[in-house]
Amino acid sequence: MTIIQADWIVTCDEYDSIIENGCIVFDKTIVDLGSFEEISSKYPNSPIQKTDPNTVILPGLINPHVHLEFSANKTTLRYGNFMTWLNSVIEHRADLIEKADTELIDNELQSILKSGTTTIGAISSYGFDMESLQKTKLNVVHFSEIIGSNASMVDTLFADFQARLKSSSKLKSDRYTPAIAIHSPYSVHPFLIRETLNLAREQNLAVTAHFLESQEEKDWLESSSGGMLEFFKTFLNQTQSITKSHEFLNQFKGIKNLSFTHCCQANKEELEVIDELKATIIHCPVSNRFLTNATMDYKDLEHRTFAIGTDGLSSNYSLSLWEEMKNALFIHKNVDITTLAKKLLNASTKGGAKALGFENKGSLKKGYDADIISVTLPDTCTKKDIFLHMILHTSVANAIFIKGEKIV
Repeated sequence: MTIIQADWIVTCDEYDSIIENGCIVFDKTIVDLGSFEEISSKYPNSPIQKTDPNTVILPGLINPHVHLEFSANKTTLRYGNFMTWLNSVIEHRADLIEKADTELIDNELQSILKSGTTTIGAISSYGFDMESLQKTKLNVVHFSEIIGSNASMVDTLFADFQARLKSSSKLKSDRYTPAIAIHSPYSVHPFLIRETLNLAREQNLAVTAHFLESQEEKDWLESSSGGMLEFFKTFLNQTQSITKSHEFLNQFKGIKNLSFTHCCQANKEELEVIDELKATIIHCPVSNRFLTNATMDYKDLEHRTFAIGTDGLSSNYSLSLWEEMKNALFIHKNVDITTLAKKLLNASTKGGAKALGFENKGSLKKGYDADIISVTLPDTCTKKDIFLHMILHTSVANAIFIKGEKIV
């Protein structure tokens, strides 16, 4: 059993509890937490590890949406417009995937871990990240992704997907969970969506999907027009969308752990359907800024439990949630910055846990997994400002525990 004291313990629980001069007691799970006086009195014979002044203990960060297979990108892909970016992905995809070998992905995972992220949802199009994800100390939800809208290829595509999912399922452990990703409504044939979701229901797997990331996607789904028309004519000889956004959403009924990423162009009715599905929205503000110059309106997020994701290095410069939160502070203007900071940190902890289907992560509560990090602020601050200053002044964690094991 380990007991650690810090000037602040930020629980990210349903009450947003903050304990000043507190202690946390844990082994693989959290045993107790409270003020230094309370804990030292309850455990008089147990040594207490004291941290540096201005240290904050909080739950490990959770990034529910990251692509690792394009981690070789730095300056190759083009930003500023979704179709410009997508065409550059098609042009350079093979080269980037070849460069993203196991060593490179291992290094990115280590950087993610050092930043204080303890759990990730990895979206895997090819399964090339599987070896690295099996070895990492991180908690991993591995989303095998289905993609393909060509009707003549559905049997081949589904067979390939099933093989990847089977390989992922063989790796299941207390730190590795297989799951399913549907790429998007414009890129997956309805037959593949139906059959893949049937597998998810049968095997009780978490599901995620990209949804209405760009105006081009919305135009294509609603009227088979816009920037995607030329793309589909060129690559698939297709001039009509195979589904509508509401038809896509309606296929997800009965999925227990469900998330939709981006949703930048989702209207009120579509957001209400997502609510009815009890799904989590995963917000990736930096990726949205890079690819579409737009993002979700904060008014559509502030009354919802949402999560923060980084997306991949194909559409971001960093896989650190601290960087994502910093940028979100500036992207979402006309919002009280201290209120926004608290919302962002909750989205990066308990919001991510909900997105991935974890009921025992994302908060510091008795019985929850001891996924714990500590960060040290450069000076004293008030309780009200602690969320903001953690985001502004943190790049790496100085201690990281996953299921009670000290990693860093």
